[in-house]
Amino acid sequence: MSTFDHVGLIHNINESLATFRKAQPEAMRGFAQLAQASMAEGAISAKHKELIALAIGVSQHCAGCIGFHVKALLKLGATRTELEEMLAVSVYMGGGPSLMYAAEALKAWDTMAEVHVA
Repeated sequence: MSTFDHVGLIHNINESLATFRKAQPEAMRGFAQLAQASMAEGAISAKHKELIALAIGVSQHCAGCIGFHVKALLKLGATRTELEEMLAVSVYMGGGPSLMYAAEALKAWDTMAEVHVA
């Protein structure tokens, strides 16, 4: 069973960072620019970049990253099959701990896919 409410987690992270954005606007603008430039379409599609980002989130055991990147993948039209294949590689490279967070990614996908479709 999943231990995270990924939709609520994303909301809480954004809410918690609001004051940090005000306190450190230059740093946060820089981070936003880095994210936008890194994830833009190029030789590698935005969807594939999001799959890579999610794989790193899984391997680094970051529930927030899982939530944000699953949400982005749904917007980009990724399929559950693409998610599952990426998760298989993540588990291969990260072993048991990545398997535990792969389960989190699957739960986040199922939860957010329901909201995304509705």
